[in-house]
Amino acid sequence: WLTSDNMHHQWLLLAACFWVIFMFMVASKFITLTFKDPDGYGAKQEPLILTAVTKVEEVHVPEEKHWPEELQPTGKTLSGNLIHQPLVHMERLELLRNVCRDTALRDLSHTAVSKFVLDRIFVCDKHKILFCQTPKVGNTQWKKVLIVLNGAFSSIDEIPENIVHDHEKNGLPRLSSFSDSEIKKRLNLYFKFFIVRDPFERLISAFKDKFVHNPRFEPWYRHEIAPGIIRKYRKNRTETKGLQFEDFVRYLGDPNHRWLDVQFGDHIIHWVTYVELCAPCEITYSVIGHHETLEDDAPYILKAAGIDHLVSYPTIPPGITVYNRTKVERYFSGISKRDIRRLYARFEGDFKLFGYREPDFLLN
Repeated sequence: WLTSDNMHHQWLLLAACFWVIFMFMVASKFITLTFKDPDGYGAKQEPLILTAVTKVEEVHVPEEKHWPEELQPTGKTLSGNLIHQPLVHMERLELLRNVCRDTALRDLSHTAVSKFVLDRIFVCDKHKILFCQTPKVGNTQWKKVLIVLNGAFSSIDEIPENIVHDHEKNGLPRLSSFSDSEIKKRLNLYFKFFIVRDPFERLISAFKDKFVHNPRFEPWYRHEIAPGIIRKYRKNRTETKGLQFEDFVRYLGDPNHRWLDVQFGDHIIHWVTYVELCAPCEITYSVIGHHETLEDDAPYILKAAGIDHLVSYPTIPPGITVYNRTKVERYFSGISKRDIRRLYARFEGDFKLFGYREPDFLLN
């Protein structure tokens, strides 16, 4: 009887041990699931944003420059691709800073913050925003956004097309119109952004817009600028057709192009480098949007600037922002490698600063 009773107690003890072990395993699993980083699903989205910022802080950033205050997480829920946007934009800014520090590219990445640069930057004092204009990357739409924010019109749909680029009527002051102290204050405190695009595709867009279609009827491009380029850079003088892309490339790639630029005046902003337009190594921008990802970048910029509840970026037609590799290769197919290399040499700073790869047809 005693033996039977001892065995009974042993079985109870063994069962209790198994029960304790089982409960420990369940608790351990519960703790693991509770505290591990979410992959995009869960009750709260904020940890995703904080995790992204934490990862970025591990990237080396110059000691004197910190993550812009305007881009600190707002605590608002982001959805879809916007969840990952803070990390994307931090990586872009870090790449920019690294290339700016590359002494080998200094001549291609640095420029003075001159009146020419300040003329390109539009001001929205009401919401403390600066926008640097980089033509042929959808700037007309961003101007409309700022015009509404400045109060000149109550909605984007109400803005007449002829008003958008009329800087005496659109209510968009340029940064150059302020005193030196006011300029410095705005550069230090305001949310600053601009948009970039693959440099070669941008040049194709500028060529088509100004010398082929010319939808805004700007006759000086065809009647003054085109003949000047043809006289200087066309190889076959017997040709009578209008400006060809080959002529345009040869002009842009000429290291001595500036003497002709002076004759063209301010009209040349449509193919000036991003460096010359916005001085990205001298001005600490909050965000740099990419035309190729504008569907994600535009909402992110509005949210980062704190104006997403006031205005929306106009609807982007499907496929308009996608990089068209076939088109670029077709335009450059009949141009000599020498001329393409000279063109790339001029725009190399733009390629490197903003993460655009050297074209494949230049490597072959």
